Amino acid sequence: MSSSPDNQIADQSPENPPSPTALPADGRRRPFLLLFVCLISVGMGQSLMFAVLPPVARSMGLSELQVGMIFAVSAVLWVIGSPYWGRRSDYWGRRPVIILGLVAYAISMAVFGLAVYAGLVGLLGLISAYALMVAGRSIFGLFGSATVPAAQAYIADRTTPVERAAQLTTLGAAFGLGVTLGPGLVSVMLVFGMVAPFFAVAALGLVSAIVVARFLPEQRRPREQRQLRGRLRALDPRVRPFLVVGIILGICQASTMQTAGFYAIDVLGMSTAQSARWVGIALMGTAGAALFSQLIIVRRLRPPPRTMMGLGAFCGIVSFLFLIFGASYATLFTGLMMLGFTFGLTQPGAVAGASLSVGMHEQGAVTGLMATTGAIGVIFAPFVGMPLYKLLPQAPYMLNLVLAVIALTFVLRHPYIRRQRLEGDQ
Repeated sequence: MSSSPDNQIADQSPENPPSPTALPADGRRRPFLLLFVCLISVGMGQSLMFAVLPPVARSMGLSELQVGMIFAVSAVLWVIGSPYWGRRSDYWGRRPVIILGLVAYAISMAVFGLAVYAGLVGLLGLISAYALMVAGRSIFGLFGSATVPAAQAYIADRTTPVERAAQLTTLGAAFGLGVTLGPGLVSVMLVFGMVAPFFAVAALGLVSAIVVARFLPEQRRPREQRQLRGRLRALDPRVRPFLVVGIILGICQASTMQTAGFYAIDVLGMSTAQSARWVGIALMGTAGAALFSQLIIVRRLRPPPRTMMGLGAFCGIVSFLFLIFGASYATLFTGLMMLGFTFGLTQPGAVAGASLSVGMHEQGAVTGLMATTGAIGVIFAPFVGMPLYKLLPQAPYMLNLVLAVIALTFVLRHPYIRRQRLEGDQ
């Protein structure tokens, strides 16, 4: 099959029929719902890390750069692992890879919680505790990265091109719902100590793995499920424009999320405890906006990927204007909420556009590649966002504003994105 975008959009060629494995709605409703529920725990873990880690780091004596490096190491391993596990799911089947990722996620959160506890009570020195924290997040990056691409490929296997964007968006909404519920879990579990939320989320991840192993159907033997026809390259012209958009806005999202807790302490004058609680609530606004965009805008209106990516980039511009020129909790909340619209529209738009641009035999590979976009943003954030933050707290958001404008211009003018005709264009 030719990889040139000028010749075809893969799922619409005679060689690659639209979706030979698509299932009737009644036959897939239960497994899709099961995946949705089980992936909520992953989103809860992310909001937990962003809300609790900055005040924990200040209590332990860790710098902003050291905190950023925890995320960066995990993200590097995620970029390595995600494409690999996506390809493995093409060969092994989706369910085993989803289970592997959930178990690794549970282990990583438990190890991280143990490291924080040992550091806070003095069982380990700062260097040893920090090394164990990095090790915990490394488990998540290398093995926990298996869940998302395999779950997205599971959805792509069972949908037609017309409905794929909406279904992938619904799966992404599970993450957003988890982020929304995460601060609530933090508020409840903080009664039992600063590290209790880590163990609670680890338990939820393990339960999710057990539920997937027991109840998620996979009807064919793994070797029969995919006929591998070569390795999808990251620079494949069918995928490259969607990767570019995802990476640019992933950098914006990561640097904003990593600095929000410090911004609340340094600019708004909050204590570490207040930062954990109020930034957590603001992250609920972020997740709520992402959920609204995914479950209402995308599912009901079914805009094409180009529209989703462009609107998401515009929301990012608005978000960073609030963060640059505001100096109150209201403007922080509004800026993070608008960032939720950015994530909720751009990420599923880019994934759906890339998925619909390749053949059915490449779904695991392409979802693995697209799952790296956020992680690549996390890699760059400590080396760009954190040094800029130390110069001026608003400086990372100034850079993000420029990047969001670049992303919007790219979406509007790139010839392949403009030429691609999906259901929303018809």
